[in-house]
Amino acid sequence: MGNSELEQLISLQDLDLMIEESEEVEKLGFSITGVSQLKIAREELAAKISKPLLYRYERLRKKLKRAIVPVKNDICLGCFLHQPTSIGAQGREGVDLFTCENCGRMLYWLD
Repeated sequence: MGNSELEQLISLQDLDLMIEESEEVEKLGFSITGVSQLKIAREELAAKISKPLLYRYERLRKKLKRAIVPVKNDICLGCFLHQPTSIGAQGREGVDLFTCENCGRMLYWLD
């Protein structure tokens, strides 16, 4: 997996969170502009991500608010479980996308 695909996944999650938050604010009776542009940007970005990876992301998003989370000091910032050091070195290289053994989220390394 390339670094750009990881960045696209993170951006997709950010767009999903912004859309979700704006819809919650609209339910409270406030009007928000720009939601349609966010949805269009999301569709364009989703088209650039490989289908298997996008499917995996979408499946996780149905269960968890954040499907992809960072790892800092070998700790998953989704569930705060310490990750095995064996995957830490590989994760820092950014070649593969790893999954947390505890919460199932996709991981990326910050350090």
